[in-house]
Amino acid sequence: CRRWPGATFREDPAVLRDWVQIAFGLQRDGTDKAPMYLIGAPFQIKVWEALLAIPSGHVTTYSEIAQTIGTPKAVRAVGTAVGRNPISWLIPCHRALRKSGGLGGYHWGLPVKRAMLAFESARVDA
Repeated sequence: CRRWPGATFREDPAVLRDWVQIAFGLQRDGTDKAPMYLIGAPFQIKVWEALLAIPSGHVTTYSEIAQTIGTPKAVRAVGTAVGRNPISWLIPCHRALRKSGGLGGYHWGLPVKRAMLAFESARVDA
């Protein structure tokens, strides 16, 4: 509401169905994409696109993301862009770790990040 004060908001679970099914691996028709319209600086969008390319159950590092988007020295900027991700489960910022393997930060707390990573890992291992 703060970002779009003139907008009319309405609850419509059907609109989110594809996103939720993809996020939880429940798509039955073989598709793995849901439409997303992101607002961010071009650099942020590149980072978010790189996050979208990380398969469920896998992780990467902030420095690997920086390499992927062609800015290998912009590791801190990548971390900032990851942290500004507006829709965390759909753009999987929880899959970004420190080079040391540490979890780094997470807007909703490290217990949530651990749980999300464990959930995805268990699904891949099953």
